[in-house]
Amino acid sequence: MHPRAAEYLKGLQDRICAALAAADGGATFREDSWTRPGGGGGRTRVIENGAVFEKGGVNYSEVYGEFAPEFAKQMPGDGLSFTAVGVSLVLHPHNPLVPTVHANFRYLTHGSKAWFGGGGDLTPYYPFKEDVVHFHKTWKRACDAHPTVADYAKMKKDCDEYFHLKHRNEARGVGGIFFDYMDATEDAFAFVRRAGDAFVEAYVPIVDRRKGLSYTPEQRFFQEYRRGRYVEFNLVYDRGTVFGLKTNGRTESILMSLPPVVRYIYDYTPAPGTPEADLTRYWLQPKDWADMDGDV
Repeated sequence: MHPRAAEYLKGLQDRICAALAAADGGATFREDSWTRPGGGGGRTRVIENGAVFEKGGVNYSEVYGEFAPEFAKQMPGDGLSFTAVGVSLVLHPHNPLVPTVHANFRYLTHGSKAWFGGGGDLTPYYPFKEDVVHFHKTWKRACDAHPTVADYAKMKKDCDEYFHLKHRNEARGVGGIFFDYMDATEDAFAFVRRAGDAFVEAYVPIVDRRKGLSYTPEQRFFQEYRRGRYVEFNLVYDRGTVFGLKTNGRTESILMSLPPVVRYIYDYTPAPGTPEADLTRYWLQPKDWADMDGDV
């Protein structure tokens, strides 16, 4: 399974980068190939200061070696030996009307245990209902095509619970799907391929709809403030960040997910009744988005 997963994920990185560069129209991805001292390496691809994307990355990694004993106890499986192959991506657009997005698809082994994990989630700053509904419906179609292994309702709920900043009792975004520790069967691999291929369909149409919209300095200010939540989640809770740092991964690639410009403001609260206040009051409350129509 490992070489097949690696071949698929390398190709997925290529296809996603091509689609995102085309959507940006002003920049291409720079690639850094790297090796990990303990075994393996990867290809980090970064886009910066484009027409649409202020910063983003689509990373492929394939690493192997031994876990530290204390970290091995926290992972499914047995012994210390592990392998991991995956694609992870984050895109931070300039325009606050274009949402940030994250996705990850991975295959891991630890001793006798092998599993898949991944998903995709959307973090808008000024949400549009049709965008949120489109994003969720795309993932639901991918799940519904593989009912033996993929339950959209559960994966959506798990996403809402995972991308939650416990210290603020606040969601990071409007969710998507999240799954982990999925036994590495052929059915699971078929679903992961379907989900990986669905990313471009889920996100690029949103980019194309919103990238030409004008925005104000005040909207940009709020985007930079909300990006702080992204930083907090990735540094405190994100499993991929923890896994990469605990296994001596490439730090630049692991922290590629952080936005380039962020504001931290003491005790900032948007005025009631504004779009900024509505983000947390309405949009970041879990909803059955895939059951809604996409009308504004």
